[in-house]
Amino acid sequence: MVLLYNLFIRLYQGGIYFASIFGNSKAKLWINGRKNVFEKLREQLQSQEKLIWVHVASLGEFEQGRPLIESIREQHADYKILLTFFSPSGYEVRKNYSGADYISYLPMDTASNAKQLLDLINPEKVLFIKYEFWYHYLSELKKRNIPVYLCSANFREDQLFFKSWGRWYGQWLNFFKHFFVQTESSRKLLSSIGFTNVTITGDTRFDRVYAIALKAKEIPEIKTFIGDFPGFIAGSTWEPDEEIISRYINETTSNVKYIIAPHEVHTSHIEKLEKLIVKKTIRYSAWKERQENDFDVLIIDNIGMLSSLYRYGKVAYIGGGFGKGIHNILEACVFGLPVIFGPNHLKFQEAVDLIREGAAFSISEYGEFKKKMDELFNTSDTLKQVGKKSSEFVKQNIGATSKIMAQIWH
Repeated sequence: MVLLYNLFIRLYQGGIYFASIFGNSKAKLWINGRKNVFEKLREQLQSQEKLIWVHVASLGEFEQGRPLIESIREQHADYKILLTFFSPSGYEVRKNYSGADYISYLPMDTASNAKQLLDLINPEKVLFIKYEFWYHYLSELKKRNIPVYLCSANFREDQLFFKSWGRWYGQWLNFFKHFFVQTESSRKLLSSIGFTNVTITGDTRFDRVYAIALKAKEIPEIKTFIGDFPGFIAGSTWEPDEEIISRYINETTSNVKYIIAPHEVHTSHIEKLEKLIVKKTIRYSAWKERQENDFDVLIIDNIGMLSSLYRYGKVAYIGGGFGKGIHNILEACVFGLPVIFGPNHLKFQEAVDLIREGAAFSISEYGEFKKKMDELFNTSDTLKQVGKKSSEFVKQNIGATSKIMAQIWH
């Protein structure tokens, strides 16, 4: 099985090289970011320092790991922190994050790379966030008796660990000292295959979005644009989301101000989005200079504003639900916004829970979106009730970070 795993790793790496040759920009970043990774780390690391290694897959997992990183920085300042990413979409956005001392791509999971990295960094504790399982790194950490904790984990029945033919993968879980899981269902799944070193702590993202809300910066331009109108904020949208939203904007007579923050902000995508909308539309970069308030739609053509935008809205739409999965809905919920998203949300426990609480709504086509938008914007009592459920849900689920920290450093 190890041979098959090694073959898969080589094929995966080969596929990325192949994609880069044909112009895939993400693949190029993936490859270039790993060039001379050991030399770069060796130049930065100081000898005889105590180090914590935190590994995340991408940007979403970073947001889950961030409260833990910042708690380590605050409570255990004598430790240095190494943050590694697997994906360029995480690393390229957060490579200058000031909360970690060292930030790097994770070298590909081979036996030699695992030994070389651990010889170099020699961590005292290791935190993997949510879904990361790399055989050679985990097995080498186990051999060295370095404790590894899986934080904000979420297990599902369809994962290989729980299949009768997936026993070898199930053995990987022995490499972890403790599992901090989001739900009771995850605890039960682990228990079904013999793991009792499990604590239900919830999701650290609740702590993160709550902290964001407390420190949310004011954006005067957005406040001026919204004015006295109710605001609709669409965050991290993709083309299928934008086709539905733009149709509603074009057809509705509701007096609403619309802000769209697409996931892709390159010029060609912004231009395509602008062509979909017939009402008066302007980009943030242009409106910021002019500040004329006779526009209906404001398109955010930059990265980094979204989490603070939601404070100015009454209803939010979160993109990604017509693709691989929805983006962060909690950033909107913490400000008391009802959230709407596409059908691919079942892997996100917070979305399932919010739907059950009546604070979130899944749509699969335009008619469903129109019905829910009209209901929320045309009935103020409904809007207030749903919004209250949304914010209360976040407040009831904060505290995962302190629970994890207390057990790791008990």
